[in-house]
Amino acid sequence: MVPLADSTIYEMEQRGEFPRRFALTPRCVVWDLGEIQAWLAARRAKPILRAPKPDVKQRRTRPLREPDQAPGAAS
Repeated sequence: MVPLADSTIYEMEQRGEFPRRFALTPRCVVWDLGEIQAWLAARRAKPILRAPKPDVKQRRTRPLREPDQAPGAAS
């Protein structure tokens, strides 16, 4: 239902960003369906913030070419 790795869910639980699991047996843990559905609805309501694009001019290797330095241009 939630396409996240177990380790990601565990870390999010520790930070309080995901509903807490509870144990049915010593070897079986589960989550409350209502809490998960509420968490999913809250996630859907928030816009996804995109990461800023990297400043390619700060690259140390393979720097970005300026438009006037295109390959095959006559000098």
